[in-house]
Amino acid sequence: MPGHQRHAGFHQADRKSLNSFQEQNMFKNVDRILVAVQDLDQAEQNYRNILGATPIEDFESRYLNAKVRRIALGASEVELCQPLGPGPIATRLQEKGEGLVCGGVTTDDLTSFAKHLDERGVPYVAADDRIYPESTSLYGLPLAVSASPQPPRPRANGPVEYLYELTMVLKTSWGTVAQHYADAFGLDRENEVGIVFARFGYEGALLKFDADRLDRIELSEAHDTAYPMGRYTARHGDALYMCYVETDDLADIIARLDKHGCRWTRRTTTPVERDGLWIHPSALNGILLGVSRSSLAWGWSGKPEWVQPLRADETA
Repeated sequence: MPGHQRHAGFHQADRKSLNSFQEQNMFKNVDRILVAVQDLDQAEQNYRNILGATPIEDFESRYLNAKVRRIALGASEVELCQPLGPGPIATRLQEKGEGLVCGGVTTDDLTSFAKHLDERGVPYVAADDRIYPESTSLYGLPLAVSASPQPPRPRANGPVEYLYELTMVLKTSWGTVAQHYADAFGLDRENEVGIVFARFGYEGALLKFDADRLDRIELSEAHDTAYPMGRYTARHGDALYMCYVETDDLADIIARLDKHGCRWTRRTTTPVERDGLWIHPSALNGILLGVSRSSLAWGWSGKPEWVQPLRADETA
């Protein structure tokens, strides 16, 4: 689009060398999601009601051709995007309705990341002080890559701690996609954790950005149309499907969901759900959101010994 650059656009006086940058993990955190919505005020109210989100600012994106409302979700952010005319947000609304447009991740050095994409032949757009790699080169993964905030973003009030996962659902072999992402993004496959989830009919891997953090891209290969993910891949192929947050107050989120009559699916069969849940897309403007209690995700993320047991009063 006019006014935006492909393959270039970031400059800094003290540029790191590409070799030194590649020795690090290029991605640091999952820090945001971008959501296409019909009405900013209505969407903001949903996120306030269910997740305790708080507004930060409004701005306009020429690249997205949208008015964007940035809201805080724990230490992460959600960008609600209402179209101003033709563009990526309007197209999403026309083709699929409201929902997830893009996942956001951070990197320490946008210039070196752009150079890495250039050398790997991955097209991108530089806009909104970030990089948007073209999803057609990434098995359908839409990303907004921003500079890591300095100092780190403080956690906002509310029951959500932070976003930690972007979930890709795949028709393509997950191993093929994992290697492609490792090459395209400089990810260390030593941090990868294999997963199998019979409950939802998929297998794949967690492409963790760091061995000691939960931040990652999940690859979920699903073919069985007896399950929602398999039906989704049969219809849409490889696509960004959902995301995950961690909470230290699951009871508050459940109370909010029930108060507003929102649909959700429990993780366990215990008398009272204490571990996690999935929020139906109808509650959050088309977003399928997984929620897990503090540390629980380490149980399937390579360090089960890091899962903190529930207190006695929490298991009753």
